[in-house]
Amino acid sequence: MAGKGHRITVKLKSTESAYVYSVKKNKQNTTERLELKKYDPVVRKHVVFKESR
Repeated sequence: MAGKGHRITVKLKSTESAYVYSVKKNKQNTTERLELKKYDPVVRKHVVFKESR
């Protein structure tokens, strides 16, 4: 049986609204928290999304 991989699912929360994305990241390669600029449909523009725990 195969062991667990290094990929985990994390939540990216918008800095300007309550909208949340779910993305997968490789915890072995990316040890720090993610911070991406993505589209927020609530405010209808691109904003910074930060990884929440």
